[in-house]
Amino acid sequence: MQNIVIDKPYIFVPPHRGRWWPWILQRFVPGRLRKKYGIASVECSGTDKLLASAAAGHGIVLAPNHCRPCDPEILNELCRQAGVLPFFMASWHLFMQGGLQRFVLRRLGAFSIYREGMDRTALNMAVEILEQGSRPLVVFAEGVVSRTNDLLNPLHDGIAFMARSAAKKRAKATPPSQVVVHPVALRYHYDGDVRKAVEPALSEIEARLTWRPQKMRSIEERIAKVGRALLALKEIEILGAPQSGTIGERLERLIDGLLAPLEQEWLKGERAGHVVARVKKLRIAVLPDMVQGELPETERTRRWAQLADMYLAQQLSLYPPDYLAQAPTPERLLETVERFEEDLTDDCRLYYPLRAKVTVGDAIPVSPVRERGADDPAIAELERQLKTMLGITA
Repeated sequence: MQNIVIDKPYIFVPPHRGRWWPWILQRFVPGRLRKKYGIASVECSGTDKLLASAAAGHGIVLAPNHCRPCDPEILNELCRQAGVLPFFMASWHLFMQGGLQRFVLRRLGAFSIYREGMDRTALNMAVEILEQGSRPLVVFAEGVVSRTNDLLNPLHDGIAFMARSAAKKRAKATPPSQVVVHPVALRYHYDGDVRKAVEPALSEIEARLTWRPQKMRSIEERIAKVGRALLALKEIEILGAPQSGTIGERLERLIDGLLAPLEQEWLKGERAGHVVARVKKLRIAVLPDMVQGELPETERTRRWAQLADMYLAQQLSLYPPDYLAQAPTPERLLETVERFEEDLTDDCRLYYPLRAKVTVGDAIPVSPVRERGADDPAIAELERQLKTMLGITA
């Protein structure tokens, strides 16, 4: 389990507001993208739309899809090419991974958001940034890294709440002004031989499974076989035996096997839609006593095991059951192997060269008011534009 949950009292981390540090650090982004993430180039289009909103003095939210860990740095490169300096809303755990990372994140304009509770300080900071309108604010509306460039997870409506709160204040200004949301579509292309690139990772995973090398099979067959094996192993661990049914049915059954007992204990059986939302509600229920530091060690150990089950359920939910059906693209093959690696080792090797294409969508004006009971129009339009730019039809 990656270190994304911190059992310490939350302390808000504000952004550095100066411009010199982020301007300097932006110069290092292209080299870091190459060395750490294998990104050979970043092609940006639609920056004129962003610059038009900035010239008009709007409060600007940049709302990208979130398919890779390098997405925040890709957004920084977009802003560098456009000549603007952004602010970022970033999960608190990122600031707790060493003093140097905290220093750099703050000076790049990042501030913390506590995802295991209501963080009014972070929300107020976001509203203030949008009200002032001096720099764009980057918010990843999916909330998690999906590693699926051809799918979009449900979007959190918090982004619209922040934008609308700022829009109310800007509407009262003299002269009145707007808050707009720009969708940003991030799409990655692998320009190497993907079958040759993922073979070492597959061989290592097969060895972990005590298999002989499966090199007589195609890469597609090997990936599918490894996936079935890893799923069956988790079914044996959690449910007691391998299950029958389609991959989708088995994943759903395994996720419920992990989450349903926890929801019964902590939420009186309540469920909250998508797995990411279910996991968030459970963390909010489980963590407060751990943060206070007064639990017996046996109970703390039990809750850490529950948090690990939540993490596993969320990771399982990010495996689309039919992602490799019908002649999968090189990128889908790569993404699946990367997720295997990440879930087995909490890390993933570098695959070079990747090419990032960044497209800024049309500005979505955010109304200061929202019709009660209706779907949020800003979120609906954000989802529509992102899917269109990414070529997602479902």
